[in-house]
Amino acid sequence: MMEFLAEHWLDIVTTVLGLAYILLEYKASIWMWLVGFLMQALGIVLYYQKGLYADCGMEFYYLAMTVYGYWRWVSRPPKFLDEPSGKAERGGDRGLNEGLPIRHFPKRLVLPWMLLIATVWAAIYWLLVTFTNSNVPLADSFTTALSIVGIWALAHKYLEQWFIWIAVDVVTCVLYFYKDIPFKASLYALYVVIAIFGYFKWRKMMAKDNG
Repeated sequence: MMEFLAEHWLDIVTTVLGLAYILLEYKASIWMWLVGFLMQALGIVLYYQKGLYADCGMEFYYLAMTVYGYWRWVSRPPKFLDEPSGKAERGGDRGLNEGLPIRHFPKRLVLPWMLLIATVWAAIYWLLVTFTNSNVPLADSFTTALSIVGIWALAHKYLEQWFIWIAVDVVTCVLYFYKDIPFKASLYALYVVIAIFGYFKWRKMMAKDNG
């Protein structure tokens, strides 16, 4: 038992933090960014040990985005940005000033971000095949590229960010079982379910805010 825990402790700890993170995201609580920062820091070590180099590299991006996301959620957006001018979002943890409301992903950004995903996916795939011993370059690069958009959309509190994470979570679940990270793989399976419910909860919160 102790040998098992010693071998999988990083997987277990990041799984617990990840569960707390997704539940806080479900509630649109700003505390998710603080939990996320710790989770990403530990994830760097875990993914490097498991040879998931693209995921490992992404954790550094995630660390930066947790700081950016926290700042965005507590700041009221300037008038000239593509933000609604209505009331602040009323759901979530009200212990801090969550000034940014939930809103839709701007249609004008869909095509540019799709092109970015395709470009980043191809670039990361090439890097993994050329410079690493990764045996899952296609899936690893796909989840990495899509997650770049997902965390950005979450930082801007776009409702449709849930769709992005559902796609990422399904692929990641399968990938992690394959790479022998069972606890985190099970967490991502749970993520899929929570993400589906999270979308409907955020949509209800957004409708309440605009009503």
